Amino acid sequence: MAATSAVRTVGRRSRRLFDIFVAEVPWTVSSKELKEYFSQFGPVQRCQLPFDKDTGFHRRYCWIKFSTLEDVKNVFQKDSHILEGAKV
Repeated sequence: MAATSAVRTVGRRSRRLFDIFVAEVPWTVSSKELKEYFSQFGPVQRCQLPFDKDTGFHRRYCWIKFSTLEDVKNVFQKDSHILEGAKV
């Protein structure tokens, strides 16, 4: 989650969601695993892991949506995030 990380606030129906962009997601990691991992920092509202229609594989990046800024801060307090041996 180094230099490619970003946070944005999205207003939806008077509800705010906070997105974290995660890059370098290993091919073998699923959206369920991502959601489980990031849930340790706060409730994950949604995990978007886009897939390539031609290859059938995900594109190695995702957005994790939290409902509070505090949850996002919790993610960034950890120095590095390792999933299946790879730093994301």
